[in-house]
Amino acid sequence: MTAGTDPAGGTHRADDTDLARIERKRLRALVARDLDRAAELHADDFQLVTPSGRTLSKDAYLRAVRTHDIDYATWEPGEISVRLYGDAAVLRYPAEISFMVDGSPTPHRAFWHIDLYERREGRWQVVWSQATEIRG
Repeated sequence: MTAGTDPAGGTHRADDTDLARIERKRLRALVARDLDRAAELHADDFQLVTPSGRTLSKDAYLRAVRTHDIDYATWEPGEISVRLYGDAAVLRYPAEISFMVDGSPTPHRAFWHIDLYERREGRWQVVWSQATEIRG
């Protein structure tokens, strides 16, 4: 694992860190609809901003996954970059995803993801997540 300091004074780790492993675990839980695992990894005040600009709370997001309103077929992250600031961390990575939303298939596409994690009571949980489609 490599570590360094960014200009803002935080540390960053671009290799296979604990946070990158946790994020991959979260993605696998969402694809598999392992909602118990997903619930543990999402903070109660979690908020998702989708590529279309829609916002979803933790409850709304996990309910949509449970009911197949959001149905991930694949979610393959690329290299996950991590910037760690004490009990907060920002993750950024590209991912290839195919999924259905409200019964409409979304073709296999590439997205950038930015996630904010916080360490709460000794464990990391995602608090905010935003996805942006990579075009052209």
